Amino acid sequence: DRPIRWIIDDAYQFVQREGRRNARYDGFILDPPKFGRGPDGQVWEFFKAFPDLLKACRAIFSDQPLFVLVTAYAIQGSALTIYYPLQRIVTGWGGKISCGELALQESSAGRLLSTALFARWSADTT
Repeated sequence: DRPIRWIIDDAYQFVQREGRRNARYDGFILDPPKFGRGPDGQVWEFFKAFPDLLKACRAIFSDQPLFVLVTAYAIQGSALTIYYPLQRIVTGWGGKISCGELALQESSAGRLLSTALFARWSADTT
């Protein structure tokens, strides 16, 4: 009754295609790279392209969106780097937004090893 569709694709191209098809989604899980090159020479640079990806996602959200989860790794920035662009696209939707670091705990000394940053928004479903 709640289908989930997992898609592994160039996220920005996928979202643009879905916009042309008038598709709508309740949520997104995004894990964009820091840098990448497409087969036709396209360049993805996180800090330049990430806000555009989020804007494109907003355009295909359903009328009652449920969540957005973004992770980022190997970027030189804090969790706020992904928090603020996400905050801009969910403005007016209510809900809760948070950000932080993902970490693994070392088994011997118990120290934390930072692996990525995250930001998430979820609708207030209460």
